[in-house]
Amino acid sequence: MKIAYISTCLPRECGIATFNQNLIRAINSNFPKNNGSAHGGFVVALNDSESLQEYKYPEEVKYIIRQNHQKDYIRAANYINTSDADACILEHEFGIFGGDSGIYILPLLNRLEKPLISILHTVLKEPSYVQRIIIKEIVEQSSKIIVMSRRAVEFLVKIYDVPAEKIQIIEHGVPDVEPCENNPVKNLSQFKDRRVLLTFGLISRNKGLETVVRALPKIVEKNPDVMYVVLGNTHPGVIKNSGEEYRDHLKSLAAQLNVSKHLSFINKFVSESELVNYLTAAEIYVTPYLNEAQITSGTLSYAVGAGAAVVSTPYWHATELLADNRGRLFDFKNADALADIINELLEQEHVLNELKENAFEYGLHLRWPVTGAEFIKVARQACTNHDFRDKILRNSIVDPEIMPKFSLTHVLRLTDDTGIVQHAKYGIPNLKEGYCLDDNSRALIMALMAYQRGKSKDAFELLPVYLSFIHYMQTEDGNFRNFLSFNRQYLDEVGSEDSFGRTVWALGYLIGCAASNSYREFALELFQKSFAHFKSLKHLRGMANTIIGITLYLKVVRGDEGMLNELVRLTQPLIDAYENNAAEDWHWFEEKMTYDNAILPLALLHSCEITGNEKAKEVALKSMAFLDRLTLSNGYLSPVGNDGWYYKGGAFPTFDQQAIETMAMVLMHFQAYAIFGKPQYIEKMFLCYKWFLGENTLRAPLYDHETKGCCDGLLPTGINRNQGAESTLAYLISHLTVLKAFELEYKYNKIGQLTESY
Repeated sequence: MKIAYISTCLPRECGIATFNQNLIRAINSNFPKNNGSAHGGFVVALNDSESLQEYKYPEEVKYIIRQNHQKDYIRAANYINTSDADACILEHEFGIFGGDSGIYILPLLNRLEKPLISILHTVLKEPSYVQRIIIKEIVEQSSKIIVMSRRAVEFLVKIYDVPAEKIQIIEHGVPDVEPCENNPVKNLSQFKDRRVLLTFGLISRNKGLETVVRALPKIVEKNPDVMYVVLGNTHPGVIKNSGEEYRDHLKSLAAQLNVSKHLSFINKFVSESELVNYLTAAEIYVTPYLNEAQITSGTLSYAVGAGAAVVSTPYWHATELLADNRGRLFDFKNADALADIINELLEQEHVLNELKENAFEYGLHLRWPVTGAEFIKVARQACTNHDFRDKILRNSIVDPEIMPKFSLTHVLRLTDDTGIVQHAKYGIPNLKEGYCLDDNSRALIMALMAYQRGKSKDAFELLPVYLSFIHYMQTEDGNFRNFLSFNRQYLDEVGSEDSFGRTVWALGYLIGCAASNSYREFALELFQKSFAHFKSLKHLRGMANTIIGITLYLKVVRGDEGMLNELVRLTQPLIDAYENNAAEDWHWFEEKMTYDNAILPLALLHSCEITGNEKAKEVALKSMAFLDRLTLSNGYLSPVGNDGWYYKGGAFPTFDQQAIETMAMVLMHFQAYAIFGKPQYIEKMFLCYKWFLGENTLRAPLYDHETKGCCDGLLPTGINRNQGAESTLAYLISHLTVLKAFELEYKYNKIGQLTESY
């Protein structure tokens, strides 16, 4: 059994690193020493430094991930996949991976072809949006989830919707070492002729050590031979930010309380065998953590395993591990209660010894070799049940069942009697930013699509709001303004060509599917009034949006030769731009790819459907294939990021990915399918749509199941959690387009063709 471990690694001072080292030894201890496979595993180590030489790692570290380098995670996945590892074990803690809450780990896990067992060292009761996403995705990619307490199981089931059968409790392992008869620690000055209270681990403020210091005067009054020993270095993160400020604070507090002689710090990172000596030399072990939110404590497990008498605050792990008289609990920050318990135990030796005996007895089944055997069983079962082809199928199959239920909840939240508000702070409308024509035009299209599909009363009532906004923004000469303040003051005289074109598109869509004649007539009036400005369009995307609007118009108003001629005229600049810029390795309309890119081939697809222009069709298909090759080659959509454009011959910008890019891709493939009927287009359309649901570069869904909105973008470190109109409407239009495509698929009876490739 060869296992790849994804974890921090010693000599980096980290509790996860220590756990992982012990787990490797525990697993290997269950194999015969002459069996080479026992030592065949390796570690993929997480570095908190940019330098690969920061730590002198042991030989089992075969690959190093720099925490904040996203590409390192992708390369690590490739390394593991091409290795001879049978399975992979992930040590998960939010803080050891890069990106927002460690989101960079998700692309690695998604690419793994080996069975994965994930150990969750932290399970939060109140996770952030991104933290919840991360845990749910880890669960999705894992054969088994390992936690160390019953409370963790409860949280995973109730808060994260994890199936109970996918979770297994394997308690934190403890050293398989017996106390030595001549314990050298007892000869240390801090221990000799002293009754020692001990706390160990990396020091930081959340450990609550000041509670013990405050209890010392009352303890020392009855037991003057007591010494409180704090064993361990200050946490590296604390050192970096505030040095030894906390340790100095504890010393100062002890001086104020006249107990300085009863407080001692041993500032070092000790080995496992040394730690057992310290634990067995102490009278009482204390964990005075400040709040209940500690799902697992390795230090507590070690203390119980060593047979120490433990006194602790009632954090989650302590309440479980110290049950059945294996320890004593006191309230958070309650120094008096702690002092009373300590004095009672020091006075009643038989009670103290009973706690030690109960802890030692329980600790026997926590010893690392026993724990290692449990992990081997889990890993073997994962290997037996693993079929990577199932994972490929799950990630690629066209399945409407995975789509969230359509909801206008967030749109209704963003919309008032003026129109749809442009931006949001998280899921709350940001009224300071006012309104824009772009979004109200998209909103009109979305509301029409929703009404067409299910005769939604909410969608029908939204139509006049968006249409009247468009009317309000049209100038006397037929052009359009774009921005309006919350108090309904115009903020520009003339809007962009993009906003003009999108509005023509929306009006064309309304003309084609109006809910009543009055809506159609109103739309025709606005559309025809804007016609005079078609000839002044200079920018490709403005032309492209307008082309789509004209084609929708011509599907209804047949025989309008003037409008048909305008469609032909507007189509030609797109063809010319392509022919002027295309090269053997560059099939595009400009020397760079910027924003809303798929709108250009989409417009040509619409145009050739009406005009029959073969050149428009040829350019549309070539540019679409080029765009697909750039953005879909990884098996998921990775659109051109807005954090710098993609210049011919330059580097591809991965972030900031925007929802309108995805919407345009969905619409482009839908239009190709509607024209040509080839299943590959509907398959790609659905692949693009799944970008919203988490099939993307960071494996993070942008659709928010709670608010029913869509996050504003995919950033290098995570998700832009604001949920403005543009992104939410892009999601909803994409969603409705996919549903429409499925209906078209059934109509064409293409199901058999669609599934043959699987």
